[in-house]
Amino acid sequence: MVVQTKRLGGKVAVVTGAGRGIGKAIAIAYAGEGASVCCAARTEAEIDETVREIEGLGGRGLAVQTDVTQLESVRRAFEAAADSFGGIDILVANAGGNLDRSRVEDGDPADWLATLELNLTGVYHCTKVAIPYLKRRGSGKIIVTGSGIGHQGSAGNSAYASSKAGVWMLTRVLAQELWEYNISVNELIPGPVLTERVR
Repeated sequence: MVVQTKRLGGKVAVVTGAGRGIGKAIAIAYAGEGASVCCAARTEAEIDETVREIEGLGGRGLAVQTDVTQLESVRRAFEAAADSFGGIDILVANAGGNLDRSRVEDGDPADWLATLELNLTGVYHCTKVAIPYLKRRGSGKIIVTGSGIGHQGSAGNSAYASSKAGVWMLTRVLAQELWEYNISVNELIPGPVLTERVR
């Protein structure tokens, strides 16, 4: 009889934006492969539901209400994950959104800044906080959710496209900074996904 070992057995992952859509699917899939998963997002009820689903499948999950635009909030989430599960091996920096769907001429500068803060500064906060935890493990994985729009642009989406272009470049910089510590950094570009928000 062949005993299958779960690919992420013994690993600990922090997944931001884990309350719905792509982040929720990743969190549940990681737990299904044996990882203990810290589910981080702003909406507590949504991440509680993700953890219930993880536990219903026999996995280990932790819900931590987190605002990735606030560095101290991100720090608290990582501390909670490390305290609960003994360390951190994987970051999936997935939280994001598009708060400005106007052409540049018509857009609200506040929405532009909020979109950049959520998508780009949020990834910066999460990776900055994650790095020391991953270094302590001697290796690790950072996966950031990018977008094809960040590579080619899209009229009416200047803030989103610019923020995701920044995420793309931040990924490249981090990969160069962290390779010597055996930490890989990659951008995931999922393409169109029919989430509740898209509906």
